[in-house]
Amino acid sequence: MKAFIESRKDEYIRDLETLVNIDSSSDNIAGIVAVAEWLSWRLEAIGFSTRLEKLGDRGVPCLQASNRSTEQPFDIMFLGHMDTVFPTGEVEKRPFAADGDRATGPGVCDMKGGLLVALHVLEVLHHDSVLDQLSIGVCFNGDEEVGSGSSRSWIEAHARNSRRVFVFEPCRPGNRFVLQRKGGGGYTITARGTAAHAGVEPEKGANAAVEIAHQTLAIQQFNDQADEGTSAHVTVIQSGEKTNIIPDTARASVDVRVARQSDVAPVEAFFQSLPVNTRVPGVALSVSGGVGRPPMEAGDRTLQLWALIEEKAAASGLQIGAISTGGCSDGNFTSAQGVPTIDGMGPVGANAHRQDEYVEVGSIVPQIQLISSVCRAIAQEKK
Repeated sequence: MKAFIESRKDEYIRDLETLVNIDSSSDNIAGIVAVAEWLSWRLEAIGFSTRLEKLGDRGVPCLQASNRSTEQPFDIMFLGHMDTVFPTGEVEKRPFAADGDRATGPGVCDMKGGLLVALHVLEVLHHDSVLDQLSIGVCFNGDEEVGSGSSRSWIEAHARNSRRVFVFEPCRPGNRFVLQRKGGGGYTITARGTAAHAGVEPEKGANAAVEIAHQTLAIQQFNDQADEGTSAHVTVIQSGEKTNIIPDTARASVDVRVARQSDVAPVEAFFQSLPVNTRVPGVALSVSGGVGRPPMEAGDRTLQLWALIEEKAAASGLQIGAISTGGCSDGNFTSAQGVPTIDGMGPVGANAHRQDEYVEVGSIVPQIQLISSVCRAIAQEKK
């Protein structure tokens, strides 16, 4: 297996260049379809059946593939996304490049590199006849970078039909995988008061901006007192149009993160209490939003799966670690279904969503080898 993987390193780089040089921002349906079609061609060549679905009002392209009947649970679900944050035309400005141990280009680590690790692992397992002993489902969506609104239920349904999930977001520098992610969401706080001339008769006004200022301080106090792992930060404030008018409307946007599902209820209770705790007479407050993405928590079965990965890494001389992060991924959704989920299965990379995003070329072969050996061990457990 190792020799076969090492012999394909140059092929992986060529494949990475192909995928990175396809613009596939979340709003570029044609580009996402092009990525899906290229992946389908490779998957079908090793015996997978593929289906390109168009989900939601926008028809978001989502690729589902499997090497067995979907009526039976998948031994492993391979999860990833085909969209990037970069606008159409970004590839022309800075196409794929490989310089020394770094490969760069739009979406190279987030997550074209991860898609290819998943693909190459499956090709290795096919070459070694391990696929004959496993049922694997592939789910690559096209709207992760905009919240997976159209694909969330699709992901959750396939996760419920899986025994474990590997998420191919980038592995972090130092070979650190992701076992826990915070859940996330947001609230909009809207204050409505009464406009008045700021110089002539301000006393006739009810200043919505002042109310939002009070609410901002209340939210910050909640944040300071919240349990570890919970955060609430006012990030955007909007109010007024002219400097000589007391504003009758003001809004604040709040970013919220939670580490545990049990943290959601206290957060929701706090924000729903705000309208009955206004400070400026004549100003009414409304609250919308919520914690829409559940936290990814590492339960006992996830830790058991992680122990297997650690065992196979040690056997190959690879030092790995596990981290918790405040960022979200689609692994949050699969974990919330009670399915053991390991994230960070892509190549080592960093600086996602930035122009200096990169993949460590030297991490590619070890990562493919590690995941392939873990899949082989799972297949052997079934015997």
